[in-house]
Amino acid sequence: MSAADTAPAACCAPLGTPSMTDEEVTATATLFKALADPQRVRIVNLLAGASAAVCVCDLTEPLGISQPTVSHHLKKLVAAGLLEREQRGTWAYYSLNHDAMRRLADVADLQGPPR
Repeated sequence: MSAADTAPAACCAPLGTPSMTDEEVTATATLFKALADPQRVRIVNLLAGASAAVCVCDLTEPLGISQPTVSHHLKKLVAAGLLEREQRGTWAYYSLNHDAMRRLADVADLQGPPR
C-alpha cells in the first residue's frame, strides 16, 4: 500500500466567505416568507410582466379571487418590501420594488459571484 492509498480523501470544496450580513439574511428571509403563498407568487409574476403600476381592481380577475383577498396579499407583499404602493384617488396601484427583486435574484444566483 502506498502513502497515496492511506491519505484521507478530500471531501468537498471549501465554502467561500459569507457574502451577506446578518441583517441582509434576515431581510431576505422576510422577502421569501412573503412569497410562501402561491397567490402572492402569482401577484409578483403578474406585476413583473406589467409595463406600469397596476390597480388592485385589475388583479382580481386574473387571480380569480375577491378584491379583499387580493388587498390582503398586496398588503403582505408591501409590508415585506417586495411591492411599492401608490395611492391615486380611491384606488391603490402596485409595482415591484426592483431593489427587493435584485436581492432575491442575488440569493438564487447559481453562477456565483462576478469574476
